[in-house]
Amino acid sequence: MNTSDTSSCWELLPAGIREQVDGYVLQDARFQAIHVVFSVGRALGLGLNDAQHVVHDRYLHHGDRVARTPDSPLDPESLAALAAGCPGRVVAIEAEWDGDTVHDWFVNLRAVTADPEGEHPLATIYWGTAERYLGEEGDRAGGHPSAVAADRCGRALAAHLSVPFHFADPDTPGGT
Repeated sequence: MNTSDTSSCWELLPAGIREQVDGYVLQDARFQAIHVVFSVGRALGLGLNDAQHVVHDRYLHHGDRVARTPDSPLDPESLAALAAGCPGRVVAIEAEWDGDTVHDWFVNLRAVTADPEGEHPLATIYWGTAERYLGEEGDRAGGHPSAVAADRCGRALAAHLSVPFHFADPDTPGGT
């Protein structure tokens, strides 16, 4: 779909729906915006891909006005503070692939605790988060940036806490 196609799709939507979608976009609520465009657009012949493209165009249109959801902190001090706040004793740090239609593949970093047993989210490492964390150095060892960042910060945190680090399959998004 080209820009003129998404513009015509946008114009098909009633003004109130366009205002609602822009409101969601400005709040960085991408899923809600896509849901509204898709729900209303179905009757107009728009599919899910059309809805995603329309919302993407609205993000481009609003640019810096979008109140972006902040990245998870990946610095050792912040991760250690988050781990210290977990109920129970941290016994391991784990990284696991996840994905969705908006962010593609990403990695969740979590603390595993005992007494009480549980898993506690520490960070979600999206592609963009990973690239900002890794910087311009380009040292990604040929891997997915999210996996490289999760491996680095996860290992550093685990070493700091003197617990094991586990990332089942850092080379294969979604695991095997």
